[in-house]
Amino acid sequence: MTGRMISILLLVFMPVALGIGNAEEGGIGMKILSLEFENNGFIPKKFTCQGEDVSPTLIIENIPKEAKSLALIVDDPDAPMGMWVHWVVFDIPLINRIEENSIPGKQGRNDFGRNDYGGPCPPSGTHRYFFKIYALDKILNLTEGIAKKELEKAMEGHILGQAELIGLYKKTR
Repeated sequence: MTGRMISILLLVFMPVALGIGNAEEGGIGMKILSLEFENNGFIPKKFTCQGEDVSPTLIIENIPKEAKSLALIVDDPDAPMGMWVHWVVFDIPLINRIEENSIPGKQGRNDFGRNDYGGPCPPSGTHRYFFKIYALDKILNLTEGIAKKELEKAMEGHILGQAELIGLYKKTR
C-alpha cells in the first residue's frame, strides 16, 4: 500500500473509529430504543388499543451536545388511508429516557383527534409503527394541539440529529 492510500484510508476510517461525525457519515448518530421491543420486532399488546394503550419506555442515546430540545413523532405508513399519526410530542427537554405512559413534552394532535398517545390499532394485517426522535437546536414554543405537518415545518432547518425505531403490530382476535 502506498503512503497516499494509507492517508486516504485514515481520513475515511479514523472519524468512524473515533465516533466523530453523524450517522450518515458512519459516525455514532442518535439512537432510539425500547425496553419492550426490538427494532423491527413486535410491540407488546399492552402498548396497543387491545391492551392498556400506553406509550412504551423509550431510550434515547447520543443526543448532539448542541441540542436544546427533542421532538417525537410516532406514525403508521401502512394505514389504509395513508400515513396515520399516533403521537406528536415536542419541546421535550434533553432526556435520555421517556418513561412508560408519560408525557415528556407538549403534545400535538394525533389522527385519533386527541392530544395524546394512541397505540397501534391496525384494521387488518401487520403494520409498521415508526418512533422518530429529533434533536433540535431550539425550543419550538409551539401551541399544544398542532398537527404533525405543522411540527415538521417548524423543525425545518433546526434538526441536529434524528433516529427511528420501528415496531410491528397485528391485532389478535
